[in-house]
Amino acid sequence: MLELRDLRVAYGRTEVVHGVDVVVPRDGIAVVLGHNGAGKTTLLRAAVGMLKPRSGSVLLDGEDVTRLRPHQRVRRGLAYVPQGQQSFPQLTTAENLQLVADGRRDGRERTDEALDLFPALRGLLARRAGLLSGGQRQQLAIARALITGPRVLVLDEPTEGIQPSVVTEIQDAILALARRGGLSVLLVEQHVGFALSAATTYYVMESGRVTGTGDGGSASADAVRSVMAF
Repeated sequence: MLELRDLRVAYGRTEVVHGVDVVVPRDGIAVVLGHNGAGKTTLLRAAVGMLKPRSGSVLLDGEDVTRLRPHQRVRRGLAYVPQGQQSFPQLTTAENLQLVADGRRDGRERTDEALDLFPALRGLLARRAGLLSGGQRQQLAIARALITGPRVLVLDEPTEGIQPSVVTEIQDAILALARRGGLSVLLVEQHVGFALSAATTYYVMESGRVTGTGDGGSASADAVRSVMAF
């Protein structure tokens, strides 16, 4: 569904992603693991068009989208939730969702589906996003991305800095999305146990290179941690 082929990404003259290949399977979850500074976020930003790769290609359902801008990739079914529980803090939860739903013929239906996935947000629709907890803002950010009707959802550290009770809710939602079908997920995640239980396939990155890969269901967290030198 989403393929990153021999991707090389640089900041100025400094190359930070060195010839990485990642394949996100149709209706599956590809997880990228690694320490801070391994190049994971840079890889995702290149995948969604926020960084121009030095070389290599990005394919979405077989179509080369390497030269397309981020909004053009969104139209083709790619959605990105970056780190940081991003929202429009002065707008209410409902207004944050409405910004994405407006102009879509199925906007109301997709909003309802997103709220079904994160039912806690229904009681917070009138609250300004800036007053939500970090976990609630992360749920809102994922809900907004889902309203675009993506075929591939790209998530960068969706459970980072989130209270444990909400971490479980977000993890359950990611698994539910994968089971539902019609959606592939590219996930960067620090919780190795959850990542491997969710993954169809996983990749370990170190210093901008893939140093390990395998099937999620067949890997043990301890074995992967040893590769990551935890």
